[in-house]
Amino acid sequence: MKPLARSAAVLGSGLAGLLVAWAGDLHGLENSPSYLLLASTLLAVGLVGSTRDISLAEVRAHLSTVLLAVTVGVIAKAALIAGVMFLAFHDPAALVLGVAVAQIDPLAVAAMSRPDRTSPRARSILSIWASFDDPVTVLVTVYFSAVALDLRGGGSGTAPGLLGDRPVDLLLAFAANLALAAAAWLLWKGMRAAGLREGSPAGPRTRAALRWTAVALLVVLVLVAAWQFLMLGLAIAGLFFRPRLGPVVGRSTQAAYLVATFLLGLLLVQGVHVVEGLVLGLAAVAAHLLVSLPISRGLPAADRRYLAWGQQNGLTAMILALVLERDFPGTVGVVATAIIVINSIHALATVLLDRRRPPTAPGGGAASDPPSRSGRNGHPDPAPRDADGGLPRMREVPPTGALEPDR
Repeated sequence: MKPLARSAAVLGSGLAGLLVAWAGDLHGLENSPSYLLLASTLLAVGLVGSTRDISLAEVRAHLSTVLLAVTVGVIAKAALIAGVMFLAFHDPAALVLGVAVAQIDPLAVAAMSRPDRTSPRARSILSIWASFDDPVTVLVTVYFSAVALDLRGGGSGTAPGLLGDRPVDLLLAFAANLALAAAAWLLWKGMRAAGLREGSPAGPRTRAALRWTAVALLVVLVLVAAWQFLMLGLAIAGLFFRPRLGPVVGRSTQAAYLVATFLLGLLLVQGVHVVEGLVLGLAAVAAHLLVSLPISRGLPAADRRYLAWGQQNGLTAMILALVLERDFPGTVGVVATAIIVINSIHALATVLLDRRRPPTAPGGGAASDPPSRSGRNGHPDPAPRDADGGLPRMREVPPTGALEPDR
């Protein structure tokens, strides 16, 4: 789907939800058990899509960058946003609001990763950052919400996987998540042993049957995780349970985006919170500016500027708002406003940065980029590595629906 068509579809979906809620005088949808299950399913689908983009080989090769992306890029940024919100409104819900908008949207990453905008090393950093911030944001939000509820005196929340008031509840929730991940691991090992592994002597029909079975099992894992809110277990499973899905992941993510926007419209009929949303949006942009400094250290000035103004929110922030609305009423009205503020600032900053960008070379890349090298048969030679950090120089951000082999 082209960007303009995608934006029109998202806007139309949100307006449709708003009109349906207004015409039908719908209120209190967030208190319905089916609503929580649907929101949790959307969250699980998005989590699977984001964890599939994580390369374990890349994690091992660039562990320091991964740690920066997780600690500074998500957790520290969420803490900064939450601190601003708490100082401004003195509400423990600031903890979850800060985390809900701490990630950067894949669309922003794809836009910043154009060769005429950023250098290969900056694109590699963005790839690692984008791969980890969505799953980490989801997990941190789920468990920080229990802390916020406890500070509010509101109990343990309505989602089955949220922490309870006792240490034993934490242990039970952790054990349930590990059990889901262990079950997924045993299923995946069994499928590979039966012939799903690349290079297996199994016949084409057997491999096709195993592949479809693996896809069906992945759907079951998603539904179980959504039902019991076992997002940590699903995130772990997503690191290895990877049947071939082709364009299904991308299409599922797009469908989840439209459904989430429709639900967002249904709940916006209850009102928006302009002041809180404006403060949240500005805090998110400012926090991203600060945390980008250590992550972009050593990069050219143009790269640092694009990374500094790269904060943008989309699917994950929407779904987290839907999940949190039941325990923190008004979350949707705040986050929806913040998304508009954040994305507007991102769009304006990108336009201004593009005007400052040096002229592009005849081949379409940035004039400052080194020329690409061609090896035998016209194929590019292996990408060189930077001396400072060893990051691959030609690494592109993979699309959400990247096809991965059955490993």
